[in-house]
Amino acid sequence: MDNNRPIGIFDSGIGGTSIWAAIHKLLPNEKTIYLADSKNAPYGQKSKDEIIALSEKNTEVLLNLDCKLIVVACNTATTNAIQELRAKYNVPFIGIEPAIKPAATNSKTQTIGILATQGTLNSELFHKTAEKFHDTKIIEQVGHGLVQLIENGEMNSPEMTHLLHSYLTPMMDANIDYLVLGCSHYPYLIPQIKKILPAHIQIIDSGEAVAKQTQNILKKKLGFSLSKKNEAVFYTNSNSKVLSEILGKQYEVIEKDF
Repeated sequence: MDNNRPIGIFDSGIGGTSIWAAIHKLLPNEKTIYLADSKNAPYGQKSKDEIIALSEKNTEVLLNLDCKLIVVACNTATTNAIQELRAKYNVPFIGIEPAIKPAATNSKTQTIGILATQGTLNSELFHKTAEKFHDTKIIEQVGHGLVQLIENGEMNSPEMTHLLHSYLTPMMDANIDYLVLGCSHYPYLIPQIKKILPAHIQIIDSGEAVAKQTQNILKKKLGFSLSKKNEAVFYTNSNSKVLSEILGKQYEVIEKDF
């Protein structure tokens, strides 16, 4: 089944490009449209109603651009709004939530760490998932300030290093052997996190799992693109500089109010 319509992806900023990269790697022929709602980042400190409203706004932009499927490449938006999105719009949605299951299943110390936004850790979906693994001790840590620093292009700043040390040290003291990254921005911090954590602690993010789920839905319901163009369009409603730097010169970033 041939379906050349694009895959739509949105996030509260640039972080979801880590999800886009995983999808693009697995499905190189698919057209993609990415929305970076950087003007409203971070979502993690907003109310549930605000997050739902922003998620609906982003969805409608992508539907108007004829997207066949929408990836909510934001943990906070997934855990707070995806049920409402699925109820309201007649299009498949793929969400992203902290990968607790592989960490808890494989942990030898029965202690895992989760670095996420306040909005994700407070959500009903996160609590329902965490409750399934009551034999595992879960050390939760809100990544206050991390998204703002990434959005401002300050990934390698002394402030970022200081925050990561302060968030990860209690987890190491608690003897975690898995760290789950519960925000799509955080994979960009993996090089720095690896400098802090001992080598035996595994880091898990959700990019590959989301890409595989996208592939499954295209296969079962929608069809793949047979185009060889693999067009990727990126929109941001804020300063495009940081997004352009992350993506590289081969991709155009369009500043647009939405």
